[in-house]
Amino acid sequence: MNRRGGRPWLATALLATLLSGCGIRATQVPTDFGPAPSRVPCALSGSEPSAQAGRGIPVQVFLLCASQLVPVDRFVRIPDGAAEAARRVLVAQGLVDQLAMTPPSAEKQAGYTTDVPAAIKVSGPRGRDAADTFRLSTRPESLTSYALAQIVCTFADSEATTADDGTVVLGGPDAQALRRYECTAEVRSRPGTVAPPSTEVSGG
Repeated sequence: MNRRGGRPWLATALLATLLSGCGIRATQVPTDFGPAPSRVPCALSGSEPSAQAGRGIPVQVFLLCASQLVPVDRFVRIPDGAAEAARRVLVAQGLVDQLAMTPPSAEKQAGYTTDVPAAIKVSGPRGRDAADTFRLSTRPESLTSYALAQIVCTFADSEATTADDGTVVLGGPDAQALRRYECTAEVRSRPGTVAPPSTEVSGG
């Protein structure tokens, strides 16, 4: 008999004995160690009713989730009979207020946050400003890259606040030059490292 064939049943039995001695149960099927750690979903399992639902116009604002900008639904209340220019400012202020609010529990659990500080005030054009100008009580360049991206992309996504070409003109409270900002796909996907493209425009 060829000895090289050996006794495979003996080797198998010996291996099983050694594994049992180490506290490891021999098995012929893969062991399931549980699911891999899940990533932040950035998806809401159910909509959480807003306190303003039914008492305003539906809008979308961009919050942060997994270091990206993600749109979420909100409501902004506008007084009846507001003139068009005043309405634009009221919508812009409402959008900024929504951005500055702490996300509700369902959104927080899904990983949503915001970097927009509270108490930012929005006003309309003054002096020789372009008609579509919004002036913030804080200089745009003083905001974090995340907060500026949130405001620019939220305004650019709103018909009430965006210009005809999809851009947004922002300025601060002082006489510093205005800038026309654009929300791009790169800004939405990397708001912390890609600033909204902008060009200087003449103003007050």
